[in-house]
Amino acid sequence: MRVAALYDIHGNLSALEAVLADRRLEDVDAIVVGGDVVAGPFPAEVVDALEALGERVRFLRGNADRLVLEVVDDQRRLWCRDQLGHARAARVAAWPEALSLTVDGLGPVRFCHATPRSDEEIVTRITPEDEVAQVLEGTAEGVVVCGHTHIQYDRRVAEWRLVCAGSVGWPYEGRPGAFWLLLGPDVSHVRAEYDVQRAAEIMRNSGYPDLEDDLASLLEPPDPEAVTSYFEGMRGG
Repeated sequence: MRVAALYDIHGNLSALEAVLADRRLEDVDAIVVGGDVVAGPFPAEVVDALEALGERVRFLRGNADRLVLEVVDDQRRLWCRDQLGHARAARVAAWPEALSLTVDGLGPVRFCHATPRSDEEIVTRITPEDEVAQVLEGTAEGVVVCGHTHIQYDRRVAEWRLVCAGSVGWPYEGRPGAFWLLLGPDVSHVRAEYDVQRAAEIMRNSGYPDLEDDLASLLEPPDPEAVTSYFEGMRGG
């Protein structure tokens, strides 16, 4: 089995469309959508586009998806929930937090949003190895694919290979694009280009509240080293 991993789309329909148009997707057997799908300007449209791909798609729920469904005192999350409607929201609520697939050349692979034990725990490419090993302890699969931090990396810790797929919709890579992952027979970080300026204009017409700060980071993606340092500070590293 060959797998594409699309993480952290965050309602960016233009970025998703760029990935779905990438011919590299034609050769995969499964598409794992790794969470944080619906928190963004086009939640319903993104879900519809992914569901239209049929049985190849396997969904995971991320922390932002969970909060869209749970939080009642946040304007943006309430807006996303209204856009989804009852039926879509019920399907999002049913998405699992993790899944395992056997991938050609890699063996069993664990897919989760942040870590195998949490949908919001932060692990970066510079988190100390002993701390990462504690996070992964008890994980039977030798390869773990995550997202959440919006920065691609591939590192080995003890008996595990930990791979971050990056972000399709809101990357922190220092350059624009839609970042995702191909697995089988090895791991390949990939990027699809799209017109980010045009995407921003489309988003401004979506009605999504308080968007401008988000658009600033989309149009001028922050430096991954600076963001990684910030995340390490958040986790006390």
